[in-house]
Amino acid sequence: MHSSKLLFIAIGLFTVSVFAESSTELDEVNNRIQIENTLNNYIQGTSYSNPKQIDRAFAPQANLYLTKKDAPHWIVPATTYRSWFENKELGKFTGRIGEIISIDIADDVAMAKVEIMIPKGQARFVDYMLLKKLDDQWQIIGKTASKAASNQHGKRILFIVSSHSFHGDSKMRAGTSFSELVNAYKEFKKAGYTVDFMSPDGGAVSLAYIDTSLPSHKKYIYDHQFMHALAHTKTPQQVNAKDYRAVHYVGGSNAMYGVHDNPQIAAISMEIYEQHNGIVSSVCHGTAGIADLKLSNGKYLIDGKRISGYPTKFENTKADYFQHFPFDMTKHLRLRGANFEIGERGKPFAITDGRVITGQNYQSSSLVAKQIIEKLQQLDANN
Repeated sequence: MHSSKLLFIAIGLFTVSVFAESSTELDEVNNRIQIENTLNNYIQGTSYSNPKQIDRAFAPQANLYLTKKDAPHWIVPATTYRSWFENKELGKFTGRIGEIISIDIADDVAMAKVEIMIPKGQARFVDYMLLKKLDDQWQIIGKTASKAASNQHGKRILFIVSSHSFHGDSKMRAGTSFSELVNAYKEFKKAGYTVDFMSPDGGAVSLAYIDTSLPSHKKYIYDHQFMHALAHTKTPQQVNAKDYRAVHYVGGSNAMYGVHDNPQIAAISMEIYEQHNGIVSSVCHGTAGIADLKLSNGKYLIDGKRISGYPTKFENTKADYFQHFPFDMTKHLRLRGANFEIGERGKPFAITDGRVITGQNYQSSSLVAKQIIEKLQQLDANN
């Protein structure tokens, strides 16, 4: 066989392989979107008394396997379940706050985990859903749930992370600081907040500085809910600013790229700050993300404010990675009018200036989160 024919066949096989792979990935994305729509019909239908949305979520023959006093095996048909919402006022909030925790898909079946918070009752339900694709439509065919006491109140914090895996256009690896993620996350969860993750591109993000000899790292690297959220970060298009009380820009060397110059992220942050009386916060290299934020009057957010972040004097300015930074952190913040302050190296250092809260390094992550929580409590008390 001629070499040209062999080449043609090889190219053809490669094309088919790439197309099949792309088609499979597209199918997975479409299936996930459809499943999320089904689960959101369940969440919204039960949160705002809309039986028609509940009908769209459940297959007609679906059953719910629930528990009540003296009935540990209480089987409720989906049709009966939806009837519980028929006599309620359509569209009126029922006190249920729902959140999709995870989705696991295998061909035409899927398992999903949904969190339902009822702040007034200080309760948290975890729903386990079995879904199947029926007549090209994903529907819930079974559900069971557990219940526990909870301090969760439904108020939300938006963590902003970079989508970059390398320094600039180089092949030098960069990622989001795992310590900065887990140290702040655990403080917010302990205080009853819900945490969402957003990145410029959405989806899985690169992580750095993971050390599973540290108890907090070991705990969260094996926490399915936490890691699933980092594998499926939201895009800016999926985020509604009015849902959040604060934004928190997380550091790691990749935080220097793709965040500070993203107009959609900036718009979300400034809406939370200006229209919803929220907080803008950052830690370490995450402070690069707030450097260019502008108020509606055209003034830089950090102009005249006491700000902290990872200073240039702690960088190895002769190293290759530093040459890819879009700007010198210290100079840039001061150019924007910030009163840039530095604490002792390797020690926690955080500053609250109004509704802008910043920290110097990963050691400051917990402190920044605590200051955010304290400020939010003050704001809520004054409303």
